[in-house]
Amino acid sequence: MKFAIALLLAVGTASAYTPPILATVKSKKQQLVQTPTSGVPFNVPSEALPWSNAPATLDGSLIGDVGFDPVGFSTCNMAEFFDKGATDSMSNVQWMREAEIAHGRIAQLAVLGFIIPALVGTFPGNEWTGLDAYSNTNPLEAISQVPTLAFFQIVAAASWVELRRVNFIKEEGSSRVPGDIRLGQGEGRFNPLGLDYSEEEFKEKQLQEIKHCRLAMIGAIGLLLQNSNSGTDVVSQLSGAFVMPEYTAKAGYFLPVGI
Repeated sequence: MKFAIALLLAVGTASAYTPPILATVKSKKQQLVQTPTSGVPFNVPSEALPWSNAPATLDGSLIGDVGFDPVGFSTCNMAEFFDKGATDSMSNVQWMREAEIAHGRIAQLAVLGFIIPALVGTFPGNEWTGLDAYSNTNPLEAISQVPTLAFFQIVAAASWVELRRVNFIKEEGSSRVPGDIRLGQGEGRFNPLGLDYSEEEFKEKQLQEIKHCRLAMIGAIGLLLQNSNSGTDVVSQLSGAFVMPEYTAKAGYFLPVGI
């Protein structure tokens, strides 16, 4: 039921947004070029989709830009939508990157949340919260068992981080590096691990993060759908994949009984 509600909300949100309509026009060289209603041409060779072009907004200036935008999201006026009336704001593509990194980081935490409880274990309960308050390794079921106060602690912590990020966006304006929450190396930053990368090493770490973000977003959706469909945690399902079926123990039995 909860999954059905979440799916309906996601579909409703997606249907409320209409991506740029692509039109086909002829350039001076009589080559067909897709152009969205925003007027941004699709004339940049796409590394991700070699048989097509990417919008001119994807010029390779962002780490991890491989020209993947077949729908044309990067041509939308995101700065006007998210930062309406601001005189100093990030570019449209930078706003998209900000959202991509934020969602990717949440997805990475979600993937860990799906795997670690069943693989490592859960927090112990007590008489006040209930001895089995945190014992459920099924994430979708565990949400309804977590004590109300603990749930609000999670919401409060996430809200605090998000409000700080919004304030950073307002303070830094067009000079902002998308996704920067002032952690890690640099003056005036919280750097408990003592990170000190060179410029090239830092760019490589940024590339690694965006790749992990994209992979985690796909992984989190897969874990959510599989967990909702199976009703059990992912670790239990993986363990069954390495068990040899009984029928293979007998010589000549290559198919399950009944086939």
